[in-house]
Amino acid sequence: MLRASFDEDAELYDRVRPRYPEALFDALVLLSRLPSGGRVLEIGCGTGQATLPLAARGHEVTCVELGANMATVARRNLREFPGVSIEVGAFEEWTAPGEPYDVVLAATCWHWIDPEVRFRKVASVLRPGGALALVGTAHVSDGGGDVFFTRAHEVYLRCEPATAGEWVAPPAVEAVPPPEVDMELFLPPAFRAYRRVASYDARGYVDVLHTYSGHRTLPAERRRCLYGGIARLIDAEFGGRIDKHYLFTLAVARRLDRPQPRL
Repeated sequence: MLRASFDEDAELYDRVRPRYPEALFDALVLLSRLPSGGRVLEIGCGTGQATLPLAARGHEVTCVELGANMATVARRNLREFPGVSIEVGAFEEWTAPGEPYDVVLAATCWHWIDPEVRFRKVASVLRPGGALALVGTAHVSDGGGDVFFTRAHEVYLRCEPATAGEWVAPPAVEAVPPPEVDMELFLPPAFRAYRRVASYDARGYVDVLHTYSGHRTLPAERRRCLYGGIARLIDAEFGGRIDKHYLFTLAVARRLDRPQPRL
């Protein structure tokens, strides 16, 4: 299962995945009207990269994380915050406690949650007027033709032709849309976006690639071809370092104020 592949190397994931901007969490608190010491349910906390900024702001956070290894690293990263608890399991099968939450957060994991369940279950555990906060991470255009990613596509064509045809150039920042929400359960979301540039040497960029499920699950021979080819490309044609442009997005949708059945 692709969504479980991240748990195979939780330490690598924790070390190389880009961190979310602090301004995103300030906006999350403001837009969701999260009260001081408010209760947050986080779906798929991973190693706690989105949990830590909320815990540091004094909020109680209950995490439901699919991967046991991810949860172990998250507990280590959050050991100074007694208001954080981490449960291992799938959100779709998780049994909520009686007290509702002020916010439900899903950071770069919402697409992995069963679409037949996710909105109804989130609505069922939120207090009236509570909010769903969806954080996304998109690779966006550098505005200069994306020369590296065009050249890297040639490596994909050579090493992984079966999926290389699915490659598309990164979109412009303004082309990244807000996520859709279930309008029968939530109000239209407020949307914010934050751009950040990360610089990688060849090894660092390959490490990031190895945290993506589609790369991790490639046959070993094709994965070696791909990683080796991209590393050589960075060293030979780009002076040993490339930039990757990220867009972190935040959508906050308030729950409609009507009774919701518990799931």
